[in-house]
Amino acid sequence: MTRFTFLWFYLLVLFAHRTVAQEELRIEIADEIAYSIEHEMVNLWYPKAYDSQHGGYLSSFEYDFSLSENQQKMIVSQARHLWTLSKLMERYPQVDHYERGAKIGFEFLRDSFWDATYGGFFTLLNRAGDLPVGSNGEKTAYGNAFGIYGLAAYYRETGDQEALDLAKKAFHWLEAHSYDPVYGGYYQSLSRDGNPLPRTPDTPSTSTVGYKDQNSSIHLLEAFTELYQAWKDPLLKTRTEALLVLIRDKIVQEQGYLQLFLHPDWTPVSFQDQGREAIEKHHSVDHVSYGHDVETAYLMMEASHVLGLKNDYKTWEVGKKMVDHALKFGWDDGVGGFYDGGYYFPGEDAPETVKDTKNWWAQAEGLNTLLIMADLYPDDSNRYFDKFKKQWEYIQSYLIDHEHGEWYSGGLDKQPEMKRGRKGHVWKTAYHNFRSLTNCDRKLRDPTHLALTINTGDH
Repeated sequence: MTRFTFLWFYLLVLFAHRTVAQEELRIEIADEIAYSIEHEMVNLWYPKAYDSQHGGYLSSFEYDFSLSENQQKMIVSQARHLWTLSKLMERYPQVDHYERGAKIGFEFLRDSFWDATYGGFFTLLNRAGDLPVGSNGEKTAYGNAFGIYGLAAYYRETGDQEALDLAKKAFHWLEAHSYDPVYGGYYQSLSRDGNPLPRTPDTPSTSTVGYKDQNSSIHLLEAFTELYQAWKDPLLKTRTEALLVLIRDKIVQEQGYLQLFLHPDWTPVSFQDQGREAIEKHHSVDHVSYGHDVETAYLMMEASHVLGLKNDYKTWEVGKKMVDHALKFGWDDGVGGFYDGGYYFPGEDAPETVKDTKNWWAQAEGLNTLLIMADLYPDDSNRYFDKFKKQWEYIQSYLIDHEHGEWYSGGLDKQPEMKRGRKGHVWKTAYHNFRSLTNCDRKLRDPTHLALTINTGDH
């Protein structure tokens, strides 16, 4: 055996050893994730969250998962529960109560949240399913998106035609009221009868009324992607493709992050030239949200795949750019985790970290996207799989409550007070973390899961 042949043989053995070692590690992490899903998450929510008295789902739970006093119901969380339970029916077909729980949610959306007078889904109801005192029944594109999302998933799992019909009605309601035929996309804030709410001279500068936004846009894309898998409607496909292009080419900025709010013509809403005080005052309207960036990278790739777009290199390239930007500027190299906010102050080439807390949903979305990137770009210098491992370690150490179950609202390394915070409320269900963990569990065992693959070579 020549020296060269020996060296080549040695490298082949070393590569094979590393491959086997990584496969073993993937299965080890998958087993940890599967245990956490079943024993530290969904068993806490269900069947406890089923509201057998009024329908739908109980929303609020304390740190130890005892019921909170206030049990308002929001379309977003109710529909997220419906989506999660529909996916749980698929994952655990042997658990009988998931189907019963999903049906409870579907019927509550149909009978209480759908506005029988004007159409569309209400945003907020009291526990009994009535509009709260003083409410004028305003609606949002975001809320209706999640209604569609939950209903489509429920139909795909059960074949209940009534659920699909209601999802179609919601899509056509958005088309008639929220869709902008001039500039494209959808208006977020709507009156009860569906008219977009305009900005006026009296609208506070901190209000988002009258703007379009990335958050409703990405979740409309998510909802339409789910619905298209159940209903191959040409108009739905056209709108889904247009949303993908709109998000990728207009809402994503050159540096690789999402502009949070935009004027109807998609001009960014920015306070960058008004000084630090104004920027801090308008943080909720204008900042870099690393969690949304890594989430959107996944949602764009998922939509492109479901739509069957061929050689869609641009979506993959923009998605990778967003993840790389978040890792470069919003990632904690010490313990892992994505920060909540950054800002490009005037004259600066890099965003300053302006909010270093780490909310739960961003960490969940980051975990899912990092694993996707690791399988798409295994040789990338970002070493996505190493960061995926660190992210899972971070979640285990600072987010999962191994005593009482579920996830804290924020990482304890930055917000130790979250240890006694509520585990559930109208904005917090198992949707983000369940979706992330179940995707990761399956993808760790089978890298082809989700089929988010594309030829990334020369083109």
